[in-house]
Formats: sequence, C-alpha cells, structure tokens
Amino acid sequence: MIGERLQELRKDHGLSQEDLAKILGVSHYTVSSYECNRSDPDDKAKVILAKLFDVSVDYMLGLIDEPVSYNRQGKSIKISAGLSDSDFDDVKKYVEFIKYKNKTNTEN
Repeated sequence: MIGERLQELRKDHGLSQEDLAKILGVSHYTVSSYECNRSDPDDKAKVILAKLFDVSVDYMLGLIDEPVSYNRQGKSIKISAGLSDSDFDDVKKYVEFIKYKNKTNTEN
C-alpha cells in the first residue's frame, strides 16, 4: 500500500523519483523499490515523507483512506463517514470560504 500512496503523493507534488531520492538521501533505485512495494522506507524516511507531503503516516501505510495532515497542531473536526464525496467537497469549499472571509475582514 505504501508504494502506491508514495507514488501518487510524489507525482501530485511534481517530484521525480530522483528528486525524492535526494530529499531522502537514497538512490532513485531505492525510491523505485519503495513504489513497487519491493521494500519499505525506514521509520525516519516515513517521517520525512509525512512532513514533506503533509499527510499522516497512517495514510501512507494505508491504515486510513483520507489524507490527514501530518501537522495536527490546529483545530480539527471529524466529518461523518456518511457524507458523499460531493458533500465532503462542499465542506472543504465552505472552510476555504470562511478562511477567505476572515482574511478579508482583518484586512479592512
């Protein structure tokens, strides 16, 4: 599972295997091995990846299906699993609207 998630996250962030290898201090062959599930990153690399991609290690390991931020210092809410993907997208848009509204209000 980690291989598929790692490849998806790497591509979503516009990184090549070579780029990611440099960040992790390994060869691009090692990154390829991770992505093909031939080997797993060590714990230190998992933490680096979680911070880099701002996802939890649980998400990378496939223990949860929704990417949760690595940085859980801020406030968070649990969203019901009964929501459709469309409903979930609406919630995210509403949160962005609130952020925009608050930013606009503080600038005025």
